[in-house]
Amino acid sequence: MRAILLITITIALGALVACKTKQATGTAAKANNTAETSTGTGAPAIVYKTKADYSKQVPVTLSADKSQIVAYPGIKDINYQGKPAYPFALADGYLLDNRGIGPNSAFLEITYADYAKLNSVPPLDELYKRILDRDPFTEIYNLGDRNRFTNEIEEINEIITKGGLKKFKKIK
Repeated sequence: MRAILLITITIALGALVACKTKQATGTAAKANNTAETSTGTGAPAIVYKTKADYSKQVPVTLSADKSQIVAYPGIKDINYQGKPAYPFALADGYLLDNRGIGPNSAFLEITYADYAKLNSVPPLDELYKRILDRDPFTEIYNLGDRNRFTNEIEEINEIITKGGLKKFKKIK
């Protein structure tokens, strides 16, 4: 009887852990807006153009109706490989994302440099008031797993200059 009780508890705990892990992964993917569109196991290579130069501005993710912020970076999360997560400039005015851009992303009037100096993230209603453009993108493409590129800037620039973006998933 004791063995059956122990087995039942072990199975229940295992199921609970599995459910929590799946739920957390789904939430992160939805908040990111890009993880679900990746075709590989690594971070997706997201290439985009904006209506204005927002390359130094901190991006946030808005709800589908763009009425509220649903995801934002922590102060220590605005770096990529030890430097501010500015997008990489590409050919023809395109940018390669380093922060987690998606179709519901928007840019704050706060720069990466100013955001990094904050002691804490401002309240969401304050951040929302500081959005520069709720619909800043003219184009967004998912080029699949970013790790598949040996020299990502050079290879993606070649894709762009040869008109190859059309072969990839257009997000916007």
